[in-house]
Amino acid sequence: MLSRQVLRSGTAIGALVREAEHAESKADFTHKMSIALKEANKTIYWLELLYQSDYIAEKNFQSIQMDSEELVKLLVAIVKTSKKVKS
Repeated sequence: MLSRQVLRSGTAIGALVREAEHAESKADFTHKMSIALKEANKTIYWLELLYQSDYIAEKNFQSIQMDSEELVKLLVAIVKTSKKVKS
């Protein structure tokens, strides 16, 4: 079911970010944040499918999509910065 996919990928983002807070190394941090970014992208995909299938209203979708895209931008910035910074 699509809604379960959104739940899975959406909650994985938070779990990975939380794991990254206590990463064993800079590389581990970057890796976990990169996976969180992939999950965020996947979540947007599932949300788009839910919207296209008329499971969520346009107004709700637009709000969630905006928040999701902001989260992706934030994660991209974190990953890029963490790759640049040498420890």
